[in-house]
Amino acid sequence: MNKISKYAVALICVAGSTGAMAQGVVNRPQLSAALANELVGDTVAICAKQGHKVWAVVVNLDGVRQALLRGDGAPIHSQDNGYYKAYSAASYTLGRNENSTKEVADRLAKAAPSTVPPTILPNTSLGQGGLVIRMAGGQVIGAIGVSGAPGGQLDEACAREALAKIQDRIK
Repeated sequence: MNKISKYAVALICVAGSTGAMAQGVVNRPQLSAALANELVGDTVAICAKQGHKVWAVVVNLDGVRQALLRGDGAPIHSQDNGYYKAYSAASYTLGRNENSTKEVADRLAKAAPSTVPPTILPNTSLGQGGLVIRMAGGQVIGAIGVSGAPGGQLDEACAREALAKIQDRIK
């Protein structure tokens, strides 16, 4: 076998073994640390300009915090609430392709009464202020939760504005 043939065989073996090693592996995109930090920073800054003291939390689809920021003077309990909103947006919205904790809460409010009591899951909140983060093609890759403004609609508005600023860079 000449040198080029040996190289080609070795390359095929390496390429084949790489494919075999990838079986059973799930690759799931998420925001980079830099973009997640920019998103929470912009969210807190937007709310601060409006006089609201908030926490902003970004999570990936596993509910793991990627970035969080406490605005100056934001209440301590809002840290947990911001996380709960992000975690809920990252989990509850996926089955029905919803975009926010508000959409989930609105759907549940319209649901027919049930004799089965609802199970409240730990670390969840359907308070307004949790938004999914989507890639350009529509795939959900995480969520942001905001808490601390005097109303969830204000939390959500800050997150929406900040998310719009980075949306073109989520590819």
